[in-house]
Amino acid sequence: MKKIILLLVITFSTSLVAQKNYYTKKGAVAKGYDVVAYFNKEAKEGSKEISTTHDGVQFYFSSQENLKTFTANPTKYIPQYGGFCAYAMGAKGSKVPINPKTFEIRDGKLYLFYNKGNTNTLDLWTTEGAEQLKTKADKNWKKINNQ
Repeated sequence: MKKIILLLVITFSTSLVAQKNYYTKKGAVAKGYDVVAYFNKEAKEGSKEISTTHDGVQFYFSSQENLKTFTANPTKYIPQYGGFCAYAMGAKGSKVPINPKTFEIRDGKLYLFYNKGNTNTLDLWTTEGAEQLKTKADKNWKKINNQ
């Protein structure tokens, strides 16, 4: 009995850590948008009926084909910085929500951005120097995840 309880506690704790490292608004990474579709230059909503769990969090897909593509190589499709805003991670080291329709594929990686009102952080990312911000974001994300 003690072993079962310990296993449940470890599993629950691991799941909480994974959820902390991903932006999972609406129950899934990227607010439920299909992370594979982004690589076809499309921001498409996924479906709870076409989903999988990876690294303790849910990913939704718009088609069975995209689900299969993801499960064959999940690390290729996981958004950088757990799906938090790439610009905010680089500029401030902050976990900021995203607008799933605002994205960039850079060097084969998915970056998501905040975009609301007059603030489009993809525009800021581009004009302020994406490569420098990406380098800072990588360092900030590593620091956040080592705490």
